[in-house]
Amino acid sequence: MYFIQRQGWYCQFLEADLKTSLPRKLNLEDPAKLIEMAKRGGGLPNSEADQMLRYGIKMGRGGVWLSLTEEQYAKLKFR
Repeated sequence: MYFIQRQGWYCQFLEADLKTSLPRKLNLEDPAKLIEMAKRGGGLPNSEADQMLRYGIKMGRGGVWLSLTEEQYAKLKFR
């Protein structure tokens, strides 16, 4: 998941090749929602990943690797 601050937080989800965009995109108001989404998607397996995510939020852009379930992936892949 890639995110950037643009009138809120714009989130884009990419395939493992980091080139192919999934159709689902999100706009979030609160950066705490980014953290929650990363936790639910298995993107914060350790404190280093958590620190890097928080640093990206502070900088206004960043990304996190998610380990999605098949159900979570299907929600992003198919609208």
